[in-house]
Amino acid sequence: MKVGILGSGQVGQTLAAGFAVNGHDVMVGTGHPSKPELKRWLRTTDGTVAVGTFADAAAHGDLLVLACAGAAAMDVIGAAGDGAFDGKVLIDVTNPLEFKGGEMPGLFVGLTDSLGERVQRRLPRAKVVKALNTMNASTMTRPEMRDGLPDVLVAGNDAAAKRTVARLLKEFGWSKPIDLGGIEAARWTEAWVPLWMRIADDLGSWKVALRILRE
Repeated sequence: MKVGILGSGQVGQTLAAGFAVNGHDVMVGTGHPSKPELKRWLRTTDGTVAVGTFADAAAHGDLLVLACAGAAAMDVIGAAGDGAFDGKVLIDVTNPLEFKGGEMPGLFVGLTDSLGERVQRRLPRAKVVKALNTMNASTMTRPEMRDGLPDVLVAGNDAAAKRTVARLLKEFGWSKPIDLGGIEAARWTEAWVPLWMRIADDLGSWKVALRILRE
């Protein structure tokens, strides 16, 4: 599969490497494709991976991943070109985190709306699936932890798109995701993230993740 990753930070690089090692043809989109750090990262990454503009990555991918900062999501979509998302599955990994001074973050949208919903409204012909936004980047493609396998949550309006995402998650090592329903459920996975950050801060490690215990 051809995969376009929109975002070249830690999340984008981690997911790009994860897709590439599983045999997918990946292009990472960024606002600075000639940045030396990205060139060094490419040299140390296995598989088929390239770096281009946001528009390059969106055109390249049969499946797209929105992996930028939440506050930049709409600008990144605009730079990629809204039409480039038409008919494609878009995995939305973003969170609407709002940072003020040195405080732990809150959300710039929540309760009655979500960033996932805003992305879906912006791209009505895309099949948006919210996933992988409730954990540290390193956990996304290597989910096994000391205490077992965490749970991954998905939300989206298109059932077939969620099945596609579930197959890709299985390649990363995840078990069957918990399907929360339509994209409006992104309100609650996004709301979990500021709480998760506070838990991680208290425990002194970002390598903590959500796990649902069954009786």
